[in-house]
Amino acid sequence: MQRRPIAVAAAVLAATGAAVAFTLPSLAGTESDGSSSSVAAGKGGDIAPQLLSAMKRDLGLDGDQARARLAKAEWAGGVSATLAAQTGGDFGGAWLDGTTLKVAVTDPGSADEVKAAGAVPVLVKRSEAQLDAAKTKLDDAKSSPDDVTGWYVDPATNKLVVVAQPGAKTDALRWAQRNGVAGNAVTVKISEAQPKPLFDVRGADPYFINVGGGQARCSIGFSVEGGFVTAGHCGAEGSQTTGFNNEAQGTVEFSVFPGEADMGFVAVNGDWTPRAVVNDFRGNELPVAGNTEAPVGAAVCRSGSTTGTFCGTILAKNQTVRYPEGAVTGLTRTDVCAEGGDSGGPWLSGDQAQGMTSGGSGDCTVGGETFFQPLNEVLAAQNLTLVTTGEAAAPPPAEEEEPAASACDSLPVQRDGSIARAGQAQAQPNGGAYRARAGTHTACLDAPDGADFDLALQRLNSRGQFRTVAQATGDGDKTLSFDGRSGTYRYVVVATAGTGAYSLGFNVS
Repeated sequence: MQRRPIAVAAAVLAATGAAVAFTLPSLAGTESDGSSSSVAAGKGGDIAPQLLSAMKRDLGLDGDQARARLAKAEWAGGVSATLAAQTGGDFGGAWLDGTTLKVAVTDPGSADEVKAAGAVPVLVKRSEAQLDAAKTKLDDAKSSPDDVTGWYVDPATNKLVVVAQPGAKTDALRWAQRNGVAGNAVTVKISEAQPKPLFDVRGADPYFINVGGGQARCSIGFSVEGGFVTAGHCGAEGSQTTGFNNEAQGTVEFSVFPGEADMGFVAVNGDWTPRAVVNDFRGNELPVAGNTEAPVGAAVCRSGSTTGTFCGTILAKNQTVRYPEGAVTGLTRTDVCAEGGDSGGPWLSGDQAQGMTSGGSGDCTVGGETFFQPLNEVLAAQNLTLVTTGEAAAPPPAEEEEPAASACDSLPVQRDGSIARAGQAQAQPNGGAYRARAGTHTACLDAPDGADFDLALQRLNSRGQFRTVAQATGDGDKTLSFDGRSGTYRYVVVATAGTGAYSLGFNVS
């Protein structure tokens, strides 16, 4: 892994003026910038006023408009994840168009399910799984033109978008077609941006990585139990880290960059206390209440010590970005500006954690675009638990309903089936699979009386094979929970003994 070294003396001097780190305790004797530090949160569900101010400046939204947009994004994130599982192979992606959640489907029969969830169905030719398969062909290509800087799936146009420098449109199209992507499924976006990782100064709060006898500086992302997450290019596995005060902090235990992600985890020692806040560098600490993933079109804000807090819109997900160090897949593209030193820092949609700054182009004077690594990917990959305030607003009381026939009926996606011979198996949903964001898969299998049915959750790997990632066996009904990365999944119901009809309930959250 390549990185830019930073002189030890310069790094230490920069650290002495840092604000109190959001994952770290205040230390007596540290210098202050004269402003007080406070947690910018009221009762559960409130939005920090600093974020509302930034959204007004960057997005032109007043307080009520900003709150409404963030609430809509949180709702849309949950609904789109459920619809992806519910519509299975017909799902073509989801995005917010203003305040309207649009969901693409390939089968007109799925439109009623989309409408029932409060979204607007859009009939398309290609499913998200088909477009992701086309994108994977480009990810697996041995080489790409120098003027191609990235590619991603765009649900709104139902196409694979290749990003290229001016004058390279024809080469980009030919390259995509040579690698097996149909010409009517791809389009080229021209951009002069040349993305690069933003390594070399602090993002939210600084920490230092021991590299080759010197130190490199990066930024803390979000607190998790036992440490914090950050960008993967900010330290190889086994690297020792020190904090803003130049005291021993921890060890990089997990790091991916370049390749399938730009994510890392640092385990801290007992002198450091992870806290559920983000430093806004104006004397306040912004609360982190959860990690509901916002959809394309949602408003998002980031914090960074170089430029402060800026906001914008999520433009694309699962983008492959070509950095000088190599291509990175699975990043989220935004129109938020950033500069060197904002790398590794946290991204929020309201009080919901989204990801960590990876890289970008431009600056906060002329504007630009920035990519972040989705947070839920590293939580799932390393079985980490985000540290939160626990103050998220309680949902409104539900109307009284008849008791569910079984615990499985409470899950939003329902599928029924019947197995006529012991030893047989069925895939769900409906003999196919479904796309899922990173998150928790929950399932419940109601088996017929006197029979023994087992349940397995499988994920499609890069070789086109389904592999079991979780299973529930034994007597009686089955429940299953699994924290997984984004990808294509299916459930398999196996009649170990006996036959009959079963019910399967599941969801992704």
